[in-house]
Amino acid sequence: MFEAKNVINQVIIINKMALVKTVRNCTPQFGENCFLADNSTVVGDVIVGDDCSFWFNSVIRGDVNSIRIGNKVNIQDGTVLHCLYEKSTIDIGNNVSIGHNVIIHGATIHNNVLIGMGAIIMDHAIIGENSIIAAGAIVLNDTKVEPGSIYGGVPAKRIKSVNQDQTKEMIEKIANNYLMYAKWYK
Repeated sequence: MFEAKNVINQVIIINKMALVKTVRNCTPQFGENCFLADNSTVVGDVIVGDDCSFWFNSVIRGDVNSIRIGNKVNIQDGTVLHCLYEKSTIDIGNNVSIGHNVIIHGATIHNNVLIGMGAIIMDHAIIGENSIIAAGAIVLNDTKVEPGSIYGGVPAKRIKSVNQDQTKEMIEKIANNYLMYAKWYK
């Protein structure tokens, strides 16, 4: 019984580390003050800025093409970032919050953006700065989201403009809160 308990404890200890893996001779690079939850995964050609957080069960797969992430970006639980082999990349600006269970596949996300829970952003889509993508929205290939807009629905369409209160209350506050949450785990 004692030996079995030790084995279980060893497994728990092993699983308390994020998976950061070199793929195709590319090793992820991280800026200062980044947080990786215990079971987050970051592999391949991924370059991350400062003050970023990768939450539980997030998967950032830079195995088939590059993923670039700016400063103060939070990638929440269950989110997947991936690209098309030799056809699309991911570029994410600064001060971006990517909600729970989001899929971003080969898209560009500019600065000061909030991507709502469960949204899907497809290849070659461009999300303009100061924008909000509503929860559950599907942004199709090649869609260009106008800066300062809220998009939602399936397929995602422009709903209205983002006002200054929404920028402060949602985009900025959520990004700042995730910096605080990450400190709780360090």
